[in-house]
Amino acid sequence: MSANTSFHPLWIEASLKAQKKRADFCTKVPRNVNLEKLRNGYLFPEISMHELRRVEKYPDAKLISLGIGDTTEPIPEIISSSMADFALGLSTSGGYRGYGPEQGNKALRKAISKIMYKDGLVKDTEVFISDGSQCDITRLQLVLGSKLTVAVQDPSFPAYIDSSVIIGQAGTFKEEARKYQNIEYMHCGPKNSFFPDLSTTSKTDIIFFCSPNNPTGHAATQNQLELLVEFARENGSIIIFDSAYATYIKDDSPRSIFEIPGAREVAIEISSFSKFAGFTGIRLGWTVIPNELLFSNGFPVIKDFNRIVCTCFNGASNIAQAGGLACLSSEGFSAVQSVVDYYMDNAKILVKTFAYLGIKAYGGTNAPYVWVHFPGSKKAHIITVPGSGFGPGGEEYLRLGAFGHREMILEACKRLENLFI
Repeated sequence: MSANTSFHPLWIEASLKAQKKRADFCTKVPRNVNLEKLRNGYLFPEISMHELRRVEKYPDAKLISLGIGDTTEPIPEIISSSMADFALGLSTSGGYRGYGPEQGNKALRKAISKIMYKDGLVKDTEVFISDGSQCDITRLQLVLGSKLTVAVQDPSFPAYIDSSVIIGQAGTFKEEARKYQNIEYMHCGPKNSFFPDLSTTSKTDIIFFCSPNNPTGHAATQNQLELLVEFARENGSIIIFDSAYATYIKDDSPRSIFEIPGAREVAIEISSFSKFAGFTGIRLGWTVIPNELLFSNGFPVIKDFNRIVCTCFNGASNIAQAGGLACLSSEGFSAVQSVVDYYMDNAKILVKTFAYLGIKAYGGTNAPYVWVHFPGSKKAHIITVPGSGFGPGGEEYLRLGAFGHREMILEACKRLENLFI
């Protein structure tokens, strides 16, 4: 896919006109005005549709997908067998379980606080188990409401912006700038070490920040996160910190915002088993809300989040949670880490290939994504994600995922070399 590929709403407008023509009857219920402000379909289903069209058009091309970032390697047996055993137990009177606590299995909450957050950084009662961090982004937006201002990294994971649009925070879309009026876009690129210039960043109520970043692969340093926390404290902002790729960090970069002094008063952390344990289809994640985090009137944020969870969610699958517990056993953690290492070896191969071709690649050292300023080519039959899908700061870049079988990664590199040599 070309780096210049963009996603425009023209097909949506045409579709709506066609539907209106065909409609024999319409209700008098108006459409949600915020949904009308979305510029296109959500990025990753769009990429999947593009991939299907390519397969139909070139059935013999042996398409390689380095696009949507879905995991490919089998889940380690110690984890899958724990889920299978739990599921089988549901067929017995002694093993049957119905509804569990909306906040999640107590043992799993304790395991996350102990294994993923060392030295008592997080209490188990501050951990909320969910069906994935992307779902928790929307639940957090329900807690925060439509009147707040938002800042995002540019480029960044599109759910931050799309959820802000849907909840009513974003304002109108400015075609020329390709930005929403009320969202602060914090440019993060090679020239500023993928960290925003906070001296020129406007104060906002909420700051979405992902590290390691999706799509650039950059893991923020201790000093960078200290600056971010200080900035949030000075402005009275709340950071929503996405640590979904923390287990991919190989250097001494912080894996949690709560490693930074003062973060407990200004930050929420969302995370996931999806890329860490291959649970993209099983669906399991968590959110941490410290007791010290308070709204301007002194009311604890954790209490409102708990209210939203109890209203909108019946708890994560107990089968998935059994798998999550197995992941955090010593044997299970070692097994999933070996799969993480496999993907990171893939990333190294991709980075090495671009270096051989004389093309500068970013990421791939602390995250399973490689970010390149590269025009792309349809001739190679490799599906990637155009950087423009992550915001205006991604124009002319491509994101390549390192999730894939090794032979597929090697074939992709061979095709790239044949393209340029």
